[in-house]
Amino acid sequence: MVTTGNSQPEQRTDLEQAVDDLLGLWQRHPQRSLETLGRQVTLGREAVVETVKSIAARRFPFAEFAKQCAFMANVSAAPTIFVAMPIAVVVSIQIGALVNQVGATTFIGAVAGLGIIRQGAPLVTSLMIAGAVGSAICADLGSRTIREEIDAMMVMGVNPVRRLVAPRLVAAVVVSMLLCGFIVFVGFATAYMFNVYAQSGTPGSFIGSFASFAVANDMAVALVKSAIFGLLTAIIACDIGLHAKGGPGGVANAVNSAVVSSALMLFATNIIITQVYNTVFPTKVI
Repeated sequence: MVTTGNSQPEQRTDLEQAVDDLLGLWQRHPQRSLETLGRQVTLGREAVVETVKSIAARRFPFAEFAKQCAFMANVSAAPTIFVAMPIAVVVSIQIGALVNQVGATTFIGAVAGLGIIRQGAPLVTSLMIAGAVGSAICADLGSRTIREEIDAMMVMGVNPVRRLVAPRLVAAVVVSMLLCGFIVFVGFATAYMFNVYAQSGTPGSFIGSFASFAVANDMAVALVKSAIFGLLTAIIACDIGLHAKGGPGGVANAVNSAVVSSALMLFATNIIITQVYNTVFPTKVI
């Protein structure tokens, strides 16, 4: 009886410890993730509303918008070229090997061009936006938060969402669309030159097959994807930057979190948009 009496409290303590561990695991991961998602949705909605209101009231900070556009283009233009060209070459090599096996060399231009426009350009855009633009936004706002500039702005009655988040949001969307168009041009030109000069392809066949299968909707969908990528990246980076804490080390952790979260979100969004587009607008067989 004594042993039984002593074992019951021990069993009850172990059960309580297990429950506490489960609650702690929930609070450390899923609950915080949901809270962060809700906070980012709220920030995105507020930023969009403030953008529309400030433009309608002619109080939108166009100077900050232009400055951010120039800064984002500066940090992402060169990496875009060095990423787009190898991807176009790899696509050309893989597609060239495949079409040679099946004897469809006349369609290499269509396959390579559409692959770059539909998937290559949006994916490279997402990488550049998440890695270069998102990290720059998060580092900038994180540094301001650590230096208590955001608190000072709120004390002075300046809305940081209107003054800092809104122009970065619009700039990220604009720069993302410009980057997507730039990647399409660089990627297609690289694939064309590689096919003609390295794979002994026919220039007319490459251009002709691409023109036969490509439609305006392909470019439109790529631009819409890039605009959504810029919007999501700006929201995520601004939210994480505005909630950075812990000094310079906290800013570094915030930048790392922003890049990883943005990349995961953009890749998932790309899959969803692609699947929805293919379902609503199925490819027509010519």
